[in-house]
Amino acid sequence: MLRCENLCVGYGGKRVLGPLDLQLPVGRLICLLGANGAGKSTLIRTLCGMQPAVSGRVLLEGVEVARLSPIERAKRLAVVLTDRVEAGMLSGFELAALGRYPHLGWSGRLGVDDQREVRQALQAAGAAALAGKPVEEMSDGERQRVMLARALAQKPRVLVLDEITAFLDLPRRIEVLHLLQRLAREQRLAILLSCHDLDLAIRCADHIWLLDGQRQMHVGAPEDLVLSGVLSATFATEQLRFDIERGEWLMDQGAGAGIRLEGQGSALTWARRALERIGFREDATATQTLHAEDDGYWLREHEQQRHFTRLGDLLEVLQAAEARP
Repeated sequence: MLRCENLCVGYGGKRVLGPLDLQLPVGRLICLLGANGAGKSTLIRTLCGMQPAVSGRVLLEGVEVARLSPIERAKRLAVVLTDRVEAGMLSGFELAALGRYPHLGWSGRLGVDDQREVRQALQAAGAAALAGKPVEEMSDGERQRVMLARALAQKPRVLVLDEITAFLDLPRRIEVLHLLQRLAREQRLAILLSCHDLDLAIRCADHIWLLDGQRQMHVGAPEDLVLSGVLSATFATEQLRFDIERGEWLMDQGAGAGIRLEGQGSALTWARRALERIGFREDATATQTLHAEDDGYWLREHEQQRHFTRLGDLLEVLQAAEARP
C-alpha cells in the first residue's frame, strides 16, 4: 500500500537515513522503533509527504506521494501526531468530523452519509461514548481515541501514527496497541506506528522497522529481530540487557549473594523476580534456600527455617541480613 524506493531522508539536502527500501502492507501493524534522535519522526514526515525526500521516492498505491494533491493524499493517508490538539469548544463528534473534510463538496457541510461515517469511526476507535463530550474536558487517552476516530473518518487506506502513546499510562497504551492491531485486520488498513514501547511492540506488531545506533534499518517479525540479537544490541546498555529466554528486559544488579530456589507456579516466578530486583542471583550450590508455594515462602539455611506469607516481609529480612557488617 505504501512503499519507498531508494529513499534517503534528511534536512536541507543532508541525508540522515537511507537509502531505504520499505513496504507497508495491507492488514498489518508495523511498529517503528529506535532511540531518540535516530530519525524516526523525520522518516515519518517524509513518508507522509510533510517534508521532501533528499532522494528516492515514496509511493502510495503506486503513485508518488509528492505528486498527489493534499486532498487526494488525505483521502488515502491519515496521520495522527503526538501533539496535544487544542480544539476549543468542539465536542468529540465535531473533532472527529473534521476527518470528513477531504470528502466534502464546496458547501463543506456534512451529509447523512458523512455523519454515519463519523459515528462508525468513533465506534471503531472505542470513542462512541465521547461524541457529546467537550474535547477540553477529555483526558489524554480520550483525546487520542477521538483523534484516531478523526483519522478513520477520512476512510484512508494507510494510517500513520507518530508517538501517539507517549503520554498515556500503561493500560491505555496496551488498549491502543490492541485497538490498532484489530483495526489493521478488520478494516484492511496498513498501519505504521512510531513508538518507544519495546515490550508492547514485540507482543502486538506484525513487523518491526528497527533503527539501530548506526541508523541502519532492520526489518522483520518481532521474534526474528529478538532471536537475531539486533533488538538487544540496539537498546542494551552496561546495566540493561534483553533476556531472550524469558523475553524481557533485565537490569544487571551486579554480583549479589546467591540463593537456591525451589517451588512451582506463580509464587516461584514472582519470588525469582523479587530476588533479582534486590540483587540476589540464583545459585544451585548456595547454602540458603527459598522454597516458594502458593501458601507461603520458606527460607532455609543450615538447620534453621523461617516461614513468610508475604514476599515483602521476606525481602526485608534478606536485605537486612545483607546490610550487616
